[in-house]
Amino acid sequence: MGNQQAGNDIRVGLSTASVYPENTEAAFRYAAELGYDGVELMVWAEPASQSITTVEDYARRYSMPVLAVHAPCLLISQRVWGADPIAKLERSVRTAEVLGASTVVVHPPFRWQRRYADGFAAQVRRLEEHSAVAVAVENMFPMRADTLFGRRTGSARRLERRGGPGLSLTAFSPSYDPTDTGFDNYTLDLSHTATAGVDPLALAARMGDNLAHLHLADGTGAAHDEHLVPGEGNQPCAEVCEALVHNGFHGHAVIEVNTQNARTKAARAAALHRALTFARAHLNDLQTAPTPEPTGARRV
Repeated sequence: MGNQQAGNDIRVGLSTASVYPENTEAAFRYAAELGYDGVELMVWAEPASQSITTVEDYARRYSMPVLAVHAPCLLISQRVWGADPIAKLERSVRTAEVLGASTVVVHPPFRWQRRYADGFAAQVRRLEEHSAVAVAVENMFPMRADTLFGRRTGSARRLERRGGPGLSLTAFSPSYDPTDTGFDNYTLDLSHTATAGVDPLALAARMGDNLAHLHLADGTGAAHDEHLVPGEGNQPCAEVCEALVHNGFHGHAVIEVNTQNARTKAARAAALHRALTFARAHLNDLQTAPTPEPTGARRV
């Protein structure tokens, strides 16, 4: 599957979030057409993303394995699979087992999820003790009051009166940096390091051999999470990739980029092709990725 033919064996996947506002099936199709090695399934409001049988059908139809499952832990997916984040993380691991994915990506708990936050580290440890699936906790970033609550809400206005416009606060417990707690498996996200103003090479070094999964994207340090195509921001994406290769990284690298502004499917495919070409060059020692077929060419 995919078109990796040289260099090391790091597989490069495509996050299904990278094709939004297109759907999960479109992500499998783009991945197949462009020569990715698999997908990371973002579980969110779209019913297809929540259905194991539907995703299994996509994987067979497009010959694209599910490399990882992203638990529904975003603000916009707080009600997906119910309201209990403890049960949702458990379900994410079971979903990954059925789909043959090696990794579940999860964010640190939000501060207001007190029961979940209090038992999070123990739950992650317990799940990994009873499953071959790695629960890789992802680095996040501070959130501005207007981003978290919406500029017009009373909560945002009260926070701004205390700290001024654009006040940043740590929405995650105990921190947006999972190395502050310590886990056996981490996801390193290079868009999040940009937003947080964190040195990704230093963070990767802190994660050490426990770095199990990479979200390959870019950013410029804006106050919002950008998820640019790698190489199109100011993060040392190439250096991080090359350090991982040098250190014997055996996890997956997943392209998680924002293509919402693409006006056509061809423009979206071109952005995803640039991202894959970057990954192949710096992770697989391949200077180019295959030229993409017209979108829909492999629709079955």
